[in-house]
Amino acid sequence: MGLNSLHDLLKEQLKDLYSAENQLVKALPKMAKAATSPELKAGFTEHLAQTRGQVARLEQIGEHLGFALRGKKCAAMEGLVEEGKELMEEDAEPHVLDAGLICAAQKVEHYEIASYGSVHTWANLLGLTEVADLLEQTLNEEKETDEKLTELAQLSVNPDAEAVDDEEEEPRPAKKSANGRNAKASR
Repeated sequence: MGLNSLHDLLKEQLKDLYSAENQLVKALPKMAKAATSPELKAGFTEHLAQTRGQVARLEQIGEHLGFALRGKKCAAMEGLVEEGKELMEEDAEPHVLDAGLICAAQKVEHYEIASYGSVHTWANLLGLTEVADLLEQTLNEEKETDEKLTELAQLSVNPDAEAVDDEEEEPRPAKKSANGRNAKASR
């Protein structure tokens, strides 16, 4: 398909998003299984249900615009999913793995936010109000998911992972300052 108009680009990117979301439908259960934090497991499970709704929304858009969404593979999502898979295969301390899983999930969310933001803008410019409304719903969900991941990381997962570092570190001897007094050891 040639990209001769903004409408062509919109259709191409919708196909890309459809592939991305379907890849996530397969990846999220694996991420939920790998997570050790109950809140993170629940978040991945909740986002799986949301992602299935996003796939259905994209199918509705395809029907509305009169074209099939199949036939394109989202290479970016394929890479992000592979990166997450490699992380899950690491011999990682559970809290550290959870922190890494949030990072992997946020990379996905940021990709989706950028993509949905663009197609939403284009649909508005093209006067495709119904399509723009559906895309805005998904864009808002992606932003909310990113915010939830940030909150979970900041409030519990990252501090738990950092505590592992504290447990593993050997106490450092106090350093002498220039005047010969003990100074706090810095990390």
